[in-house]
Amino acid sequence: MIIEHENSEKININAFQNDLISWFKREQRDLPWRKDQDPYKVWVSEIMLQQTRVDTVIPYFNRFIEWFPTIDDLAEANEDKVLKAWEGLGYYSRVRNLQSAVKEVREKYNGEVPNTPKEISELKGVGPYTAGAILSIAYGIPEPAVDGNVMRVLSRILSIWDDIAKSSSRKIFEQAVRDLISHDDPSAFNQALMELGALICTPTSPSCLLCPVREHCQAFFEGVQEELPVKTKKTKTRNVQLAAAVLTNSEGKFLIHKRPASGLLANLWELPNVELHHNLQNEREEVVSLFTQELQLNSHLERIIGQIEHAFSHLIWNIKVYTGTLPDDFLEKEDWKLVSFDEMDEYAFPVSYQKIFQMYKNSQEE
Repeated sequence: MIIEHENSEKININAFQNDLISWFKREQRDLPWRKDQDPYKVWVSEIMLQQTRVDTVIPYFNRFIEWFPTIDDLAEANEDKVLKAWEGLGYYSRVRNLQSAVKEVREKYNGEVPNTPKEISELKGVGPYTAGAILSIAYGIPEPAVDGNVMRVLSRILSIWDDIAKSSSRKIFEQAVRDLISHDDPSAFNQALMELGALICTPTSPSCLLCPVREHCQAFFEGVQEELPVKTKKTKTRNVQLAAAVLTNSEGKFLIHKRPASGLLANLWELPNVELHHNLQNEREEVVSLFTQELQLNSHLERIIGQIEHAFSHLIWNIKVYTGTLPDDFLEKEDWKLVSFDEMDEYAFPVSYQKIFQMYKNSQEE
């Protein structure tokens, strides 16, 4: 079969499929979620891989499956333990949605991940890409799984000049996958497109001379592979100035706070902190005042031990880190706990606060 995409050269689909899948079966990376085609494991891996590098995900995946080997285990797990398993991966709404969705799978589908586009797409946190990945990889159903890697590869193969940053462009690439996908082995086909984007058809300096489908690539023939895909830049990130404090009581226990149940980093634990909205004349005293006003927290701040920067997709935190003490009459209350350094391992903290703890530990050793 041969297709033609708008003004591109004709593509022999069978030859393209054979070249791509043969390369994948020879060269694919040995990844733990490829050991079998268990839909649950495919699902977990695809959620983890969103906005996260493969090398980073591997140890997290192995630990997560060790802690929660089945849908029942994850559905029944305490949320704090689930967040602890995810600690450091970021985008924590992903794992909260995953746990909500597996509870629904257990209740509604008797613990079996659904295998139809309609049913699987109705699960919380399962978008078109994740649905297509599970259906094709685990169930062998020829559904498109279009992410940034796939859009980059196909924009070059088919010389597609639509802006991949626009949500409307996704339909174009989904249709392209439907036209090209192997119905005999949709699992290998979709994984091969992803693998090609990760290893060969990279965002900059693609390795065209090593590409198994170079003969089918319109961008390569035209010499425009470096110009594709078309992608408009994101809006500028917002800088937020914060002050955080490592506060201890007379027993040497640390004060930690649970973040709200919704919003950024929901339900994770953190140190007491406040946002600084302007340049402060006497910063330490004003931070103490903000702690009192905004957190209803009496404290004594001693010194600044450093500053860290942590970037999110839409904002950057610049955090000044203080050490300090709590009065002896401080009592724990809702969402505030006093814990020992060892007990901190039981709570899930954002990466920024893990960095602060390490900074504090280093300052104590100096």
